[in-house]
Amino acid sequence: MSPAKPDEIRDDVELTSLDKPLFDGAGATKRDLIDYLDAVRERILPELRDRPLSVIRVRPGQQPFMQKNVPKYTPDYVRTTSVWAEASHREVSYALCNDRRTLLWFANQRAVEYHPTLFRVGESHPTYMVLDLDPPEGDSFPHVVRTARLVRQALADSGLAGVVKTSGAKGLHVCVPLDEHTGFEDAAAATRALAARAARLDPDVATTAYIKEDRGGRVFVDSTRSGGGTIVAAYSPRARPGVPVSFPVTWDELDHVTPADFTVHTAIARLGDGDPWHERMPAPQVLPADLVEEGHTIPIARVQAMHEGKRRARARRQ
Repeated sequence: MSPAKPDEIRDDVELTSLDKPLFDGAGATKRDLIDYLDAVRERILPELRDRPLSVIRVRPGQQPFMQKNVPKYTPDYVRTTSVWAEASHREVSYALCNDRRTLLWFANQRAVEYHPTLFRVGESHPTYMVLDLDPPEGDSFPHVVRTARLVRQALADSGLAGVVKTSGAKGLHVCVPLDEHTGFEDAAAATRALAARAARLDPDVATTAYIKEDRGGRVFVDSTRSGGGTIVAAYSPRARPGVPVSFPVTWDELDHVTPADFTVHTAIARLGDGDPWHERMPAPQVLPADLVEEGHTIPIARVQAMHEGKRRARARRQ
C-alpha cells in the first residue's frame, strides 16, 4: 500500500490529515494546530532552541502521552541530544526543536504541547528560576492571581523582577531570568526560598505544601521546576478542551483575563506583530546571597513529601 498523499507541503515537510479533529473536545483541527505554530514560530523557537524537548502528543482515539525519546522514524534533519535519565538508568535521545522544519514535523506528529528544559545543551546553568502557581481543584483564577501578586512582592523584596504567563491550564508561571554564573543547586535553593517567602506573606492564600491534602484549599506555590525539570514553553498550546496556549500577560492584565482567553484561534490576533514574552523579559539577574542561603536550609519538596508519605503510611498500618 502506497503512503497517503500529503494535503500540503511546507518547508519540505509533508503535512497529512489536516482537516481531521485534533482530539475529542479540541474544537480545532490538526490544520489549526499547524497554522498556529507556524504563525508563532519566530516567538516560540527561541524558547525551544538547543533545549532537550519533551512533547505531549495526541493520537486519534488515544489519551495524550508525553514523548521524550525521539521515535526511530524521526527524520535526519531533527537534531537530537543524549541525556542520562537517572530515574530509568538509560540514555534518552531528546529532540532539539531548532528550526521551522522541525517544528512543522512535530506539529504533523500531533505534538500539541512543547516542554523544554530550563537549560540549553552545552551550558551548566539554568536560564530561568520558575514558580508554578497551581490552584486547588475547582478553584477560581482570581485566587491564583492573588498568589502571583504575593510572588511579585517577594521578588521585589529580594531585589528581583519576573515576568508572568498563563500556564495554558488553570495556573500561572512566574519566570525570573538568571545570570549565567548561577548554578543549578543555588537556583533551586533560591526558588524554594522565594516560594516560602511568598507563602509567608499571606498563608491563608498560598502554600508550599507538596502533599495535596495538606494544602487546605490554598494555591500551591510549586518550587520544584528546577535542575533537569521542564516548563511548558511560552506560546505552546495545551492538550485541553479549546486548545488554550501558554500566553504572556502583564501584571496589570491579570485581573482582566483568564487562561481560556488565549487559544490557537485567538492568540495570534492578540499578539499582532509583538512578542511580549521576550519584549518584557528583564535582563538576567544575580540571586541575592540571603535568598540562596535561606533556600539551602529548606528541604526539597518532593523528597520531603516522599518521606512524609512513608511516615503516614506506617502510622496508618500501626
